Amino acid sequence: MDKLTVAQARLESAIGKIVLLQGWVRTRRDSKGGFSFLELNDGSCQGNVQVIAEAALPNYESEVKKLHTGCSVSVEGLVKASPAKGQATEVPATKITVHGWADADAYPIQKKGATFEFLRTISHLRPRTNTFGAIARVRNCVCKSIHDFFQEQGFLYVHTPIITASDCEGAGELFKVTTLDLAKAPLLPSPPGGEGSGVRGIDFHQDFFAKPAFLTVSGQLQAEIFACALGKVYTFGPTFRAENSNTPRHLAEFWMIEPEMAFYDLDDNMSLAEAFIKRIIKDALDRCPDDMKFFQERIDKEILARLDGILKSDFLRVPYTEAIDILQKSGQAFEFPVKWGMDLQTEHERFLTETHFKKPTILFDYPRAIKPFYMRVNDDGKTVRAMDVLVPGVGEIIGGSQREERFDVLEGNMKEKGLNLAHYQWYLDLRRYGTVPHSGFGLGLERTLLFLTGMANIRDVIPFPRTPGNAEF
Repeated sequence: MDKLTVAQARLESAIGKIVLLQGWVRTRRDSKGGFSFLELNDGSCQGNVQVIAEAALPNYESEVKKLHTGCSVSVEGLVKASPAKGQATEVPATKITVHGWADADAYPIQKKGATFEFLRTISHLRPRTNTFGAIARVRNCVCKSIHDFFQEQGFLYVHTPIITASDCEGAGELFKVTTLDLAKAPLLPSPPGGEGSGVRGIDFHQDFFAKPAFLTVSGQLQAEIFACALGKVYTFGPTFRAENSNTPRHLAEFWMIEPEMAFYDLDDNMSLAEAFIKRIIKDALDRCPDDMKFFQERIDKEILARLDGILKSDFLRVPYTEAIDILQKSGQAFEFPVKWGMDLQTEHERFLTETHFKKPTILFDYPRAIKPFYMRVNDDGKTVRAMDVLVPGVGEIIGGSQREERFDVLEGNMKEKGLNLAHYQWYLDLRRYGTVPHSGFGLGLERTLLFLTGMANIRDVIPFPRTPGNAEF
C-alpha cells in the first residue's frame, strides 16, 4: 500500500495503485444507489480526490453517512480512472477510518459567504479554505524561488539580527525590546536645576543590553557588513514596524528579502531586481498552476494576463525628474498634487505603469532630501542613486539604491540628517577600510504576494497578521 498525498492521487500515474489517503472531508453527497461520494483534501493541492464509499463498508451507516465538512479521515482503496469530467482519478474505498468529527452546525468555515474579514477572526481555521490553502502554497513557492534565485547567482544567505541597536535610520517606528519592569523602571539622575528640571529618562544601562534595543526594521546595514567582505549576500527574515496603521497594505510584522552586492552600481542593481521579479512570477505560474488559476477565477480576472505581460516586458528605466514632468503634464486630477521633491504615491506610480508607459518601470535618481543617509549622492548634489521598481496593479514593489561608499560624503550625510556619529562608527569603518562601490534593495514578501495573487488586503497573505490591537496566537 502506498501512502499518497491528494495531489499524487489525482495524477494518472497513480491509477492501479492501492493507496492510503489522509485528509479532511470537504463535502459528502449521498446517492440513491446506496453509496456516498466524499471529496477529500489534504492541503497538498487545490483539487480534491473523489472517494466512493459503498454501503457495504462496516461503518457506512454508523460513521460515513455522518461525515460533514471538516471531519478528518483515512481512506484505503484502489485508484481508478474516473469517468467523471474534470478529474483523472477516483478512489473506491475499501476502508474509511474517522479520526476527528466536526459538528455541522458549529463548524464556522463551512458557512457560505464567509468574508475575508470574518476569516481573520478565526485565522487558526482559515488555512482549511480554498483561498488560504492556495495562498499558503504560493507563499511556499515564492520562498523557494527566492532562495533558488540567489543561490544560483552565487549569493550567501546571511542571518541578520532581529534585535538591534540600529534603526536603519528613517525606516519607520520601532518596537523597543526590554527586560525592565516598566512600572518600576530605573531612572537617570535628575538634571540640575533650571529649565527642564525634574525630567528624567529611563536608565537603559541597567537593561539587558545596557542600551536601548529594538526589533529590526531592516537587515540592510548588517548585510552591508558581509557584502563588504564576501561579495554578494542576501537576508530573508521577519522585520517589524510600530506604525499605528490600519491600511490594507501595512503590517507590524512582515518578511523582507534584502540582497547586498559589492562592486554593483545602480544599473547592476536594477538588472538584478528585474531578473528577480521575473523569476518569482515564472516559478509561481509554473509550479502552482491550479492555485494561480483559482486566483484568476475567484479574486482578480486580470491577474494572469498582467503577470504574463510583466514577464514579456523589458522594464523601462526612467529618471524621477522625467516622471514628475510626465505626471504634471498628464492632465490627471491626482489626490496628491505632483511637485518635484515629493515622494510619489501609489496613484502616481500606477498611472505611470498602467496608463502612461503600460509596462513595468524603474524610477531612479530621487531627490536627496527625501531619502536616507546611506544612498550615494549624485554629482548634482540634489539627487541620490535610489531606485523604485514599479509594476502594474500594485505600484512600488522594490526599493533600493547604490550605497554611499565615500567616507567624507557619508559622514557629511549623517551630520546633515542629525545622526549621532558615535552610534555608526562601525558603519563608517566599512568606508575607512577597503571601501567598495556596492548596492542593494528590499522586497517585501507579503506585498509580493498581493501582487501575485490579486488579493486586496495584506492581512490575508500572511499566516498570522500582526496589526494594531491584534496579536493572536
